[in-house]
Amino acid sequence: MTQISILGCGWLGLPLAKALLNNGFSVNGSTTSNEKLSVLENSGIQPFLITLESKSVSGNIKGFLENSKILIVDIPPKLRGNSKEDFVGKITTLIPLLEKSDIENVLFISSTSVYGDGNSIVTEETKPHPETESGKQLLQSEQLLQSNSNFKTTILRFGGLIGEGRHPIKFLAGRENLENPEAPINLIHQKDCIGIVRAILRQALNDKFIWGESFNAVAPFHPSRETYYTQKAKDLNLALPKFNHEKISVGKTISNGKIKTILNYTFTEPNL
Repeated sequence: MTQISILGCGWLGLPLAKALLNNGFSVNGSTTSNEKLSVLENSGIQPFLITLESKSVSGNIKGFLENSKILIVDIPPKLRGNSKEDFVGKITTLIPLLEKSDIENVLFISSTSVYGDGNSIVTEETKPHPETESGKQLLQSEQLLQSNSNFKTTILRFGGLIGEGRHPIKFLAGRENLENPEAPINLIHQKDCIGIVRAILRQALNDKFIWGESFNAVAPFHPSRETYYTQKAKDLNLALPKFNHEKISVGKTISNGKIKTILNYTFTEPNL
């Protein structure tokens, strides 16, 4: 039985771990919450209480990584509000621990925020130009991991995440003067996030996948922000968002071409 370690069993990491268990993997999962340890254990996941900081790590990180050849890193930067963290510092702290472990391959969950805004089609060949602090720290973390020769890292850049009670319309409903009404959406459902990770692992186990790739992962569905969020608000009986048309809309369209050509992946939630 192949063992995989997942650093960060949160909104995406926990259902991903459960899906991998159903696929016959053994899973070590980490959480920063004592209360969640029993949730992981009751799901069949080997639980580890681990807190990664910019200059230290607490918990049994050695046991968490032991006997796993693959590590999935799914710890999004906490860079909103006043409590901003040094995410790059966290990854810098993690790397020497990986060098001393059994890990051979890393799958790093990143974001399409590493690309700048603009009215263009973005592929993996597009040079990243992040404009947000989160995007900047994610890009630097990607580079740190991929430049390390002790293991091979594949980057998975997800668009906006939806599913399991999470949808941007809940934040946008009833708001006014929203910018970029004509900009395209770049979203992906939780089910497809999990499906794409499973596709990568399936190919890797069959020696058909070369680690070290970078993938953009968004659904092949790019209506305008105004069209999409207005309809979603109607569907959920929420107050309609109101958009400002005074400024020219700016927004990139993320291409998922490599997901299809290399992974041969078919989206289960293509229309969101």
